Amino acid sequence: MAYNPIQLQQGISLPEFLQSFGTEAACCLLLAACCEAELRARWPEGFACPRCGGGAHCILFSLGRPLFQCHACRRQTSLTAGTLFGSTKLPLTTWFLAIYFISQAKTGLSALELKRHIGVSYPTAWLLHHKIMTAMAACEVQHRLSGAVQVDDAYLGGERAGGKPGRGTENKIPFVAAVSLNDAGNPRFAKLTPVVGFTREAIRTWARANLTPGASVLSDGLACFAAVTDAGCTHNFEVVGQRKPRELPQSL
Repeated sequence: MAYNPIQLQQGISLPEFLQSFGTEAACCLLLAACCEAELRARWPEGFACPRCGGGAHCILFSLGRPLFQCHACRRQTSLTAGTLFGSTKLPLTTWFLAIYFISQAKTGLSALELKRHIGVSYPTAWLLHHKIMTAMAACEVQHRLSGAVQVDDAYLGGERAGGKPGRGTENKIPFVAAVSLNDAGNPRFAKLTPVVGFTREAIRTWARANLTPGASVLSDGLACFAAVTDAGCTHNFEVVGQRKPRELPQSL
């Protein structure tokens, strides 16, 4: 039986993760390596002290964690200030391990399960879970699909007796399912975005927020997806079949 290369793609195992980030020193070393990148991201024009605005500074270490110290007023600004780890009293190893478990869970991870995995109280696990998921959601919103992109209409919700089936149903939430592909035709990034409905205006708004101009979009021919051209993308469609899924032959 042939293996699916997507399901067996290279990842990082828990032993490999612990070998790289199993100590506080290793986590701090990673933060230290990000100092220059962090400086450029937070202070594009160079370091500016939050208190006096001075630019002259040095980098110190407290408990292995890097600090920016202003030469003028001596204020120390942590590398983690204003980040996911800001004002934390937890070891960075706990944060890194929580990020690993949440990001690797294919079907989601509850705060209670996270508590059992990393050995903290439930309120702490809940806060970690909330902060990490919020950061992941913020990153997801900023990311735009580019290159070859396949889109389709989808719905989420249960059946209700007497309800209308199909696209006009009242008890299901419509959303756009989109995935960008690499040169080999394998999936790179996916986005699942709720929409008010499958109208040209709704898809135009979605495309401008989630697609990079110049993307090549492939759909199943639903008329509203032609609106991606209004966002500077090209649109092609391929009708897979005219028969409904229940009419297709079932494999044994």
